[in-house]
Amino acid sequence: MSAKTSNFVHLHVHTEYSLLDGAIRIDPLLNRVCELKMPGVAITDHGTMFGVINFYEKAVQKGITPIIGCECYVAPRTIHDRTPQDQEGLTHLLLLAENMTGYRNLLKLSTISYLAGHYYKPRIDHDLLRRHADGLIGLSACLKGEVCEQLMARDVDRAEATARTYREILGEGNYFLEMQDHGIPAQREVNEAIRDLSRRTEIPLVLSNDCHYLRRDDA
Repeated sequence: MSAKTSNFVHLHVHTEYSLLDGAIRIDPLLNRVCELKMPGVAITDHGTMFGVINFYEKAVQKGITPIIGCECYVAPRTIHDRTPQDQEGLTHLLLLAENMTGYRNLLKLSTISYLAGHYYKPRIDHDLLRRHADGLIGLSACLKGEVCEQLMARDVDRAEATARTYREILGEGNYFLEMQDHGIPAQREVNEAIRDLSRRTEIPLVLSNDCHYLRRDDA
């Protein structure tokens, strides 16, 4: 994690609660945010909100604005479909709580994803998101995001339709196309397509890092 200006805020962060995936511990994360004089930071663990309370309480103590989120697993069809194709077709969607309504809806989505949607991963689907979308802000996520995967497959029309669907579900101004650059050739290619998609749809862009460890040396 690094930033050149103090007003930059990381919106895509995987902590130790992203099991077998994230290596960022809460206390060092918040200490680093303070060092860089960032006003806030998000927690967006894979399919879970287990670390949210610990993160929130410690962030508030340090005067850091805690942004509560989750990188959800989205079923390619519905959460009731359970075949190998449904496992392989999982995509990612980043959701951030804008307010208390959004936080409660995020809790509902997380709970349902485990109790009703779990198939290898805790899953949500478009219909479930539609029923619990109030107060949530969505980002298109990493290369495993639904829009990004469709762009990588050169299916631009489908990617545009998907992006418009998420904007319709979450509401105007609550869905963003996420751009990342970690030196992966596929990301640079997708970023060009995402910029074009943003121009066509007028869906705004947001820049993020897909943070899984705290410092470069941690890799």
